[in-house]
Amino acid sequence: MRASRQLSMLALVWTLAWCGAASAQQLTVVTAARVHTLDPAQPRAQGLVFDEAGTIRAVGGRADLLHLYPGARHIDLGEAAIVPGLIDSHAHVFELGINQLQVDLTDTRSKAEALQRLREYARTLPAGQWLIGYGWDQNDWMDPRFPEAADLDAEFPDRPVWLQRIDGHAGWANSAAMRAAGRELGGDWQPDGGRIVRDDKGRALGVLIDDAMDLIEHARPPLEPAAVEQALSLGMRAAVSHGLTGVHDAGVDLNTLRAYQRLADRGELPLRITAFAAGDGDALESLCRDGLYQHPSGRLRMRTVKLYADGALGSRGAALLKDYSDERGNRGLMRMSPEAMAKAIAKAERCGVQVATHAIGDRGNREVLDLYARALGADAAKRDHRWRIEHAQILAPEDLPRLAALHIIAAMQPTHATSDMPWAEQRLGPRRINGAYAWRQLRDSGARLALGSDFPVESVDPRLGLYAATTRSDADGKPAGGWHPEEKLTAFEALRGFTADAAYAGFAEAEVGSLVPGKRADFVVLEHDPLAVEPRRLRDLRVLGTYVDGVPARMPQARKQPDSR
Repeated sequence: MRASRQLSMLALVWTLAWCGAASAQQLTVVTAARVHTLDPAQPRAQGLVFDEAGTIRAVGGRADLLHLYPGARHIDLGEAAIVPGLIDSHAHVFELGINQLQVDLTDTRSKAEALQRLREYARTLPAGQWLIGYGWDQNDWMDPRFPEAADLDAEFPDRPVWLQRIDGHAGWANSAAMRAAGRELGGDWQPDGGRIVRDDKGRALGVLIDDAMDLIEHARPPLEPAAVEQALSLGMRAAVSHGLTGVHDAGVDLNTLRAYQRLADRGELPLRITAFAAGDGDALESLCRDGLYQHPSGRLRMRTVKLYADGALGSRGAALLKDYSDERGNRGLMRMSPEAMAKAIAKAERCGVQVATHAIGDRGNREVLDLYARALGADAAKRDHRWRIEHAQILAPEDLPRLAALHIIAAMQPTHATSDMPWAEQRLGPRRINGAYAWRQLRDSGARLALGSDFPVESVDPRLGLYAATTRSDADGKPAGGWHPEEKLTAFEALRGFTADAAYAGFAEAEVGSLVPGKRADFVVLEHDPLAVEPRRLRDLRVLGTYVDGVPARMPQARKQPDSR
């Protein structure tokens, strides 16, 4: 208890001292027991100096810095450790925020529990208003089959209900929501890039996968601009509270970018957002017309397009080279045809836009690698393109070394492995699983790994990513020794994936990702040294502070917003 009070006082003293430093317009020296700079030329230090503009001026030993800057304000963090600001290289800020305004079905252990939560939440809604939720995962239920519209109809015969699966790649609708789609969902047709789950008589059962979800999404009442801003603010607030100083927001349309811009204009971005244009749409068109975007504050940029090759493994939408081991005849689906992807990739290359493509299954990854190889040509390894594969989750043995050969960045999420491990081998079988979540194989092949969470699919907390990467175990430490432990990363490799390599993947390594003079003073203060504690302690490592441009990262006072439900 005494230690906890001391740590809280330490954080308070630092915040107050920073405010004094800012008002005095002078340099600030911050010292700690250990500073991990992620700079190969000076990997360890005991302090750093930054100015009132948030630029690092010096990094070094405690005594040296105090001697060189005698007039600077000094903040001593005692036994705490400092690391560069943590960057989530693949996440969804709007979805994290909007989920806080909807019914939460995560961690439900049965369909009955999910229905009970829906009943309770529906009591708070006006009659006739859509009941929107997220987070269900049939793999966590005793009956792992997809739920059906009939389950919802019994409770909500008239109110439209639409519930996104935890991975965002499937949705569960009742009959009222399906009627709102405006067309018959039964029959033998399927939408491009998606699948409507039907019975053997062609009747739609209530689950829509990947691009089939748009049939319901387009029928929902649209959100007002203020509600979009509210969702982004809520998502960012959650991110900084867990120690993130930057997020690569993987899939943003032009309306959402405009909302980000309004927040940035008001000084209401507490962290750095690297937004990806959502597909071959209006945001990519804007980049091609107006050029790569960066806000004057330096906290918002867009220079990347996010494409989708396939779906997700949990909903059996990931495109596989052979049948799913637990569903014969199903090889998943391609959300974009190779021809459509090739067209979008060529457009992005003409516009100087970085390409990042979602690929989960071994077929999805092969299609992307083939398309990248053709687009980049023989000099791919010589070009500073930094194209990415988002997830790179299942790779055929012959495709695994191709990422390094083409200089493709693997943007991967460690907690996907520990969430999927109870059922992933059932989907893939004992052979294909050896090329799944293959962090060590990819890193040893020479590929660069940028790590993230894919929140809100997984928790926003980057400590869980560090823990999963180094242990490949769940919260209870199971299985002992880790699941496929040969794919573990070291604590340093994991930290690098959330800092220097994530910054590189976003073309931001000249500004963030390491603590070097001339870069931004983005850093996180931790209770203990993450490279010295046992890996099992990483998930509970206390975050004492999160700082962007040398300023404690926090949201401005919340503004009154309309109810966006």
